[in-house]
Amino acid sequence: MLVPVHVHRLRRRRAIRRHKPVTKRHSVFPKLASAAIAALAPVAAFAQTVGLPTNPAAQPACAAPPDLMRLDRPLERTARRLAARGPISIVAIGSSSTAGAGASSAAATYPSRLAIELDRLWPDRSITVRNRGINGEEIWQMLARMPGDVIGENPDLVLWQLGTNAVLRDHPLAPPTALLREGLRRLKVAGADVILIDPQFAPKVLAKPEIEPMIDLIATASQSERVDLFHRFAVMRHWHETAGIPFATFLSADQLHMNDWSYGCLANLLAKSIGEATSLASVSETR
Repeated sequence: MLVPVHVHRLRRRRAIRRHKPVTKRHSVFPKLASAAIAALAPVAAFAQTVGLPTNPAAQPACAAPPDLMRLDRPLERTARRLAARGPISIVAIGSSSTAGAGASSAAATYPSRLAIELDRLWPDRSITVRNRGINGEEIWQMLARMPGDVIGENPDLVLWQLGTNAVLRDHPLAPPTALLREGLRRLKVAGADVILIDPQFAPKVLAKPEIEPMIDLIATASQSERVDLFHRFAVMRHWHETAGIPFATFLSADQLHMNDWSYGCLANLLAKSIGEATSLASVSETR
């Protein structure tokens, strides 16, 4: 089990206070040093498995303004499942950002990291996050496989990441608009909660003139179809323009795909958004 470094330091201080005086003062410090090294070993090992820097000080803070993280609508079905203490099924559909292009391993993709974050949030619940991302796909391809890959799993919550590939390929926006609305209607008929995830903030995306219209298209669809939207583009823009985090810190070398740190941070922020939205649903049902 991963134990935060500050907990190890606290335990170390307590151990020092409890330690009985010894006649050979120089013998205490090697033992303490060995204990500290042993305590930090699991932290370093975990960081290496997901490709994170082993030095916590080298990592930027994972943060975003609350108004960028907040979901507009309560996740009612997910909240009911939580209240009933039943298993929760989540399906993440999308393209390379969901499949995990740029991640060091499958364990470092955002759906895998989200499963861990949600387990921390609700440790006494059974939560399954299925990754249904396929590199390079556009909305029409996701819509074609939605019956089997998504609805067939009877999900309580669907995370739909979309929009980037149509922009990169300079495709017109009219077809994605109609297809997105059709996909949302299908998911609503299936009774699932839905969170849309818009494109990433990255140089290769920013070079395309249709990126802002695509962001607006997705936001408009989320409002008209009354589903939630996680503002990934705005969150990543905050990292770069406000927090001053270089692109190289949260993007892969291709200047397009995310990396282990940004996938992990996305999962962390998304888990907090989901937790808040389920709390809102619980409050509204008690009124």
